[in-house]
Amino acid sequence: MRFLADESCDYAVVRALSRTSHEVLAVADLSPGASDEWVIELALRERCILLTEDKDFGQFVHASGARFVGVILVRFPADARSHIGEVVAELVER
Repeated sequence: MRFLADESCDYAVVRALSRTSHEVLAVADLSPGASDEWVIELALRERCILLTEDKDFGQFVHASGARFVGVILVRFPADARSHIGEVVAELVER
């Protein structure tokens, strides 16, 4: 699968998925400070599933009516964040 990690997505998720057979692009590497609209356009153009911790993306995608590959909203409590990368990678594999 192809993923695009928004800047809000913990970089541990990017590293964990990159160690698997998945391709992961990171907005933090490509265009730091990019607008949400730019991120959505890139995900559509590159046919990537968007990884984010920003709840606004669901509204953007739904309101735009655009065909979208998908959005994974990652939400972890503070006391579980040390395992965020491994848990997300494991869930994606399932």
